[in-house]
Parts: sequence; structure tokens; C-alpha cells
Amino acid sequence: MNYFQKNKKNIIIGVIATLLIAALVALWLQKKVIHSADDIVAVVYPSSLSVGDTLLFEDKTQFAKAKKWNFGDGSTSDQNRGIHFYNKPGYYSVSLIIDNKYTKTFAVMVSARQMKQKDSTKIATTIEAPAQAMQNENVQFRAVSDATRFAWKFGETGNTDAKDKMFIYAYKKPGDYRVTLLTDESEEPIYHMIKILPTYNSLEQDEVPVEDVYKKIDDDFKYHLQQIANGNSFNMHYNYLLRTYLCNNENTVVKVSDSKANNFYMYCAGLQFDKNVVIQSVKVNLDDKQICVTKVDINQSK
Repeated sequence: MNYFQKNKKNIIIGVIATLLIAALVALWLQKKVIHSADDIVAVVYPSSLSVGDTLLFEDKTQFAKAKKWNFGDGSTSDQNRGIHFYNKPGYYSVSLIIDNKYTKTFAVMVSARQMKQKDSTKIATTIEAPAQAMQNENVQFRAVSDATRFAWKFGETGNTDAKDKMFIYAYKKPGDYRVTLLTDESEEPIYHMIKILPTYNSLEQDEVPVEDVYKKIDDDFKYHLQQIANGNSFNMHYNYLLRTYLCNNENTVVKVSDSKANNFYMYCAGLQFDKNVVIQSVKVNLDDKQICVTKVDINQSK
């Protein structure tokens, strides 16, 4: 009886064990080393929008060393997340290329923005702006007009402050202001009244009860979130909250009712597309130094 016959059973067991080990190693390599487009963790939102609307993109792929977004209109980005605007309607294929090897695509449909039919006569110039804002808040003023030349006086300096059709201005002092707009379309100026409320400053409110201090922050936070939900200027209200209360931390935790916790950026980004949301209440939590908001609890409904 030769060696193989004597050790046949052991040899068979050894071969099977070797094959099992090889299979486990291959599986491990596939999960840990070998990647594919299915391993890309990214999102593009929304998939349907109009010209000029905000497209959000974000990539959280853990193994990515290099990335490139291609938006299908000639524009690219190497950022983890950001926003993009399309200038023309059409069907676009947004692609994310990871490490020049793996590609994931997203279909985006951009519709033409519906234009209001113009009468044969020129429309009367009006000012599109809020009636109330906060001190040091960036306020957007826009002329709804067929005019080509503009001159803005926002009422704080006494001088002509801007000569563009749309301008963002921040009032340094609270008060009631009369905004004046002059155009080449009419000899008469157009007026708009705006009330600027003082910004809450914890260092100047030592005598205010703690409950009132928190309530002012909660109410102010709620007001600006509702403005985002209503479709008003995202950047204006988002940056105000980020700068005033969150110490510029976009990853501050946001908890909505019984939903899963989210970060502030992603919550606000989704809020501007989630129609008819009503912010019912906001409760902020401050750090030990009572300076930065570390968590925001929100109750909302539709």
C-alpha cells in the first residue's frame, strides 16, 4: 500500500481545508480590498428640478482617495459635498468617479422655469424684500422690473448703497428703515419699509431670566428655519443660524420628533425641498459655556 492510499483520508481533509481557507481569503479581499461602483455611498438630490433650482450632492465613500463629480453640463467638482445650478433645461447624467476606477451615475431632469406672460405694456417696478429682518442679517432686495439701471438707498447711510437689480445688505443697527429704489423706467422712486430687530447677545442680557434667554433663541431659530421651509433665501437664513448660534459647526445634531438624528446641513438642505413643512417648536441645547448650540430638537408637521 503506497503513501497516498495510507493517508487518503488526511489528504482529502487537507485539500478541503485549503480550499475553504482560499475561499475565505478571497471573500475577505473582495470586501476589504476589491471595490466596485456598488460600494460608492453618495446622494444627489432632488432628481427633478427647474432651471436655477439648487441641486445638492454629497459623497461619503469611506475608501475614496480621489473623487470627481461631473454634472453633465461641462461643470465638475472635487468636493465631498456642495450645490450646483443648471442654466438650461434637459436630461442630465450626473456621475461620481472614485479613484479614477469606479463610477456611479444619477439621472437628473431639469425643467424650464415657468415664465409669467408679460403684458404688452411694461410692468410697474416693485421691490421684493422681507418686511422684517434681524440686525447683521444678510437681507436680499430684488427689483421686479423691466428697467436696466437701478440705484438703491437702504436708509441707513443716507447714500446710494447699490446699483444692481438684486443686492444683499446687512443693517448694522436695529430700527425702522425706508428703502428707496430709483430706476430709468420711472421718475418716481419706489419705497419699501423694513423693520430691523436687534440681534440677541448673551453678553448684553445678564439681567434677563434664563428661561427668557432660551426662549428668544428658540423663537429666533424657529423663525429662520420656517423661512427656509417657505422657500425663502436658503443661504441667508442658513448662514445666519450657522454663524449666530452653531459656531459654524454644520455637523451640529438635529433631532426631528421621533426621526433619526441628522446633522444641521443635511436637515436644512432637505427642508427647502420638503414642501408645506410647519415648524411647530424648536428647543436648543447649549454647551457648558452657554456659547454654542450643540443639539437642536424640532417638532414639525405638514
